[in-house]
Amino acid sequence: MRERDYGQYCGLARALDVVGERWALLIVRDLLSGPRRFGELQNGLPRIPSNVLTNRLKHLEAAGVVERVVLPAPARGTAYALTGDGRALEETLVALGRWGALRLGEPRPGEIVTAESFAMALRTTFRPDPVSDPVTSGADDAPITYEIHLGDLVTHATVRAAQVIAGTGPAAHADLVIHTGPRIKEVMAGEVSPSEALRTGLAVIHGPRRLWTRFARTFRT
Repeated sequence: MRERDYGQYCGLARALDVVGERWALLIVRDLLSGPRRFGELQNGLPRIPSNVLTNRLKHLEAAGVVERVVLPAPARGTAYALTGDGRALEETLVALGRWGALRLGEPRPGEIVTAESFAMALRTTFRPDPVSDPVTSGADDAPITYEIHLGDLVTHATVRAAQVIAGTGPAAHADLVIHTGPRIKEVMAGEVSPSEALRTGLAVIHGPRRLWTRFARTFRT
């Protein structure tokens, strides 16, 4: 039996062989938003020691979950990206994130929100909107792109029908831009209505107000 092997012929045990080590799934989470250089990964996971990050990346690379890629101009340089097998973990991470979100409570001392973690929050809180609300060209399935600013952090999400694609950074084209802070979770939890959030300054929007209402329906815990 190999070192650190669970000794069980089981799909879950095999998965844990690959991604069960501390930090591994958070590395995968951050790479869901796109390729990242080593330093960018470390900045997004400020408590991970550099040697641990190096070891986890080597392990994930050897397992076929992560690969090194050359960034195109003007960025250039080498970065880490998910392989097809790595991207296949998204559904699992979303399910785990939803399970964990029910246990979040208030932030613990020293806990931070990163752009990558909020992008994951957008994936885990996504609920396909059952209310027909065509917004462009009279089409129910017209895509809607939201750009969310949490202080200096910027994320975006594009929703079309029953799918969401979330990432970090500004959107190429946003139908609605939202400026807010950590208290946006109160809107997503249904504790504060969209209209009250605007009235009290919890959120400031640029774009149609109906899309803000729709955002609150679509991303909720």
